[in-house]
Amino acid sequence: MAEARPLFVLSVLHSLEPGGVERDLLRFTKAWREAGLDARIVLGRWEGRLQEEAPDVPYIIPPKGRLARIETESLWMMLKLPAIVRRLQPDVLFFPSNGLMAVAAMTRLVLGKRCPPIVLRPSNSLDERHSSPLRRRLSRFVMRLHSHIYAAVVAMAPPVREEIITEMGVAPDDVKVINNAALTDEALKRLATARDSTQRGHKGRHFLGVGRLSPQKNFPLLLEAFARIARPEDRLTIVGEGALRRSLEDQAQALGIRHQLELPGHHNPVDPWFASADAFILSSDFEGVPAVVVEALAAGLPIVATDCTVAMPMLIDGVGELVPIKDVDALAKAMDAACDRPVDVARMRRRAAEFTTERTVKDWVELLKRVAK
Repeated sequence: MAEARPLFVLSVLHSLEPGGVERDLLRFTKAWREAGLDARIVLGRWEGRLQEEAPDVPYIIPPKGRLARIETESLWMMLKLPAIVRRLQPDVLFFPSNGLMAVAAMTRLVLGKRCPPIVLRPSNSLDERHSSPLRRRLSRFVMRLHSHIYAAVVAMAPPVREEIITEMGVAPDDVKVINNAALTDEALKRLATARDSTQRGHKGRHFLGVGRLSPQKNFPLLLEAFARIARPEDRLTIVGEGALRRSLEDQAQALGIRHQLELPGHHNPVDPWFASADAFILSSDFEGVPAVVVEALAAGLPIVATDCTVAMPMLIDGVGELVPIKDVDALAKAMDAACDRPVDVARMRRRAAEFTTERTVKDWVELLKRVAK
């Protein structure tokens, strides 16, 4: 008797530009393949710094075209993905980001009954708390229009489940909580070891931010808050790259802190910065379950974060300080006190351990197999 073929899961990404979603999917795909699934990735374009970190898994990339660029990447995927799905006939389609909802909806519309079951994992906050009331209502309306196309929607932490049900109108039975696998066990130990073995004898306070230099991360807010409380020997490092580099440099110059700001660009891993900093600051307007916060927990680093996702209180409750989004006064005040606040390192690392690949891979495999049936 012929041996049954492994479950074929086809995941979708725009590109390998550095970001949390992209890193998550690369990590998931490797773990799913090691668990016996035939997991592959469709890319709109083979571009991005994460090519350096991409695991040895099958990638499907359509021929280059005029729309295969960042400004029109979703439209490009809408045009190309249905034909790829018809040809490959996967058992499950996986979309790991809010930014791919439109691609999922168009794929389902084009393929109709021939479309495989679709699993969505929203990667960012759905409640649009950073937007105007009108935009929030419009976003909810659009999400509810196509919420029926998903065989399952994955919440990256328990508080996110209610947000998915409320904002998208998904039936509760179709929402599965699987903590975001932000780290591997190896990375968890590596961050802790690096932090514990580093002597931090530098002068002044060292604040750390990590992420793409994009509007979502609101690093201008972080620069302004730092400028308000910075002592002469304090410094701020933001590890990441993006289109806003020049404007951040200009802002720092205008605030008189350019000599205290370091922008080392994109790096992976970021262990040396987590090991040597005195406090980690997240200034985002919206997030999902940010891997950088889990990394800070694993390191045992004092945390100040904006209330940019329903998951943030759960992540840093009792081990960090939460401030409202876009509130420079509150952020500056919390930063000023962060380095002197006692930190329960053991508690932080136990919490980080809930968000590892090894802890969650079994739940993913079970969900994908159930959906395929």
